[in-house]
Amino acid sequence: MTIRTRTNQARSLRNYRTCTLSGRYVATEQLKDSIGSFPDSRKLPFLASDSTFRISVETFGKALTFDEQRERINSLTYIPFEPILQRRIFFGREVGFADRKLLPAFQLKSRTYLGPTAMDAEMAFLMANQAKATSGKLVYDPFVGTGSILVSAARFGAMTMGADIDIRVVRDGRGPDCNVWSNFKQYGLPMPVALLRMDNNLPPWRSGLNEIFDAIICDPPYGVRAGGRKSGGRKILRGTVDPYTVPEDKRTDHIPSTGAYSLVECVHDLLHLAARMLVMKGRLVFFFPVLRDENGSEVKFPEHPCFKLVAVSEQILSSRYSRVLLTMVKVEPYSQEVEEAARLMHLEFRENHLKWLEEGNIHSSVFKPSDHSQIRADTKSFKDPKPKYRGKYV
Repeated sequence: MTIRTRTNQARSLRNYRTCTLSGRYVATEQLKDSIGSFPDSRKLPFLASDSTFRISVETFGKALTFDEQRERINSLTYIPFEPILQRRIFFGREVGFADRKLLPAFQLKSRTYLGPTAMDAEMAFLMANQAKATSGKLVYDPFVGTGSILVSAARFGAMTMGADIDIRVVRDGRGPDCNVWSNFKQYGLPMPVALLRMDNNLPPWRSGLNEIFDAIICDPPYGVRAGGRKSGGRKILRGTVDPYTVPEDKRTDHIPSTGAYSLVECVHDLLHLAARMLVMKGRLVFFFPVLRDENGSEVKFPEHPCFKLVAVSEQILSSRYSRVLLTMVKVEPYSQEVEEAARLMHLEFRENHLKWLEEGNIHSSVFKPSDHSQIRADTKSFKDPKPKYRGKYV
């Protein structure tokens, strides 16, 4: 049991303010004698009426009820704190608060429908908060997966809409009672406006459709645990055969073939989608992977003429790589001139900053094998090293 009192001036009196004792009752004569014998010259200045104080009760290996904590605090009334003579009362408007009680209720282990890359509940709430998801706003996730991000946005009152290239995820899930819709039903949240089977590389939006969404929040696939996919098989993407047409008798249950979708192309398409479909002042919030450089060189993030980068938040996942949460605000309207300028910016960015992502090098960097240099290859116990992930699963 640790009882710790804090004052705004008494940080240096750690020996006086922090006392750790073992046993059920901490307000022992030993603690009382220790406080009483502490030199007045060092103690009394921090017990004056102009000094604020606070007593915190912390436990190790057990939990105490509020009544038990109050009992411990009241047992320290022999400490001669003087009452505060002046009180200051503040009046204002609450603009935000943290509701940590949401996290246990929305934790992934209790989620009805869960996938291998589902976004952690706390991180999903953070992303929705960065996007300013509130009542009356329409939030879109082009890589919806099992809907973790949209669940958090819906909890804040926003209308939601999602898409994914894998029709089995958005339509079937794991059955009629275990799918994306089930997650919203589990928490009593409004159902998404729509869940679409859509290719982010070939979006089906009408040509004149612009400025629909208030926010776009997503976690693009960047090839560490799951790689991106786009329409067309490898031969089709290489242009060796013509694109095929799905026969009428297979349109109901046909799953189109897909090919690799690099993060370079994915981010470009995402920025293009957001520039066109976000309203003015709308927000784009997405994760971007970064290989950690021991030399501390500056990281260059994707740019677009329509957007202003307003926040960069790094999540360190291992000693080798991290991911940053980028928050962008749309500050310029979309136009054909802007689209061409964005294309040129993308080519320059791709040439100078994203070569390490082009061929999936981030995967090989993150999944480096363990160091087997000390093992002799001629021993019977030697085995070829297998790639091992050296960080958090996300």
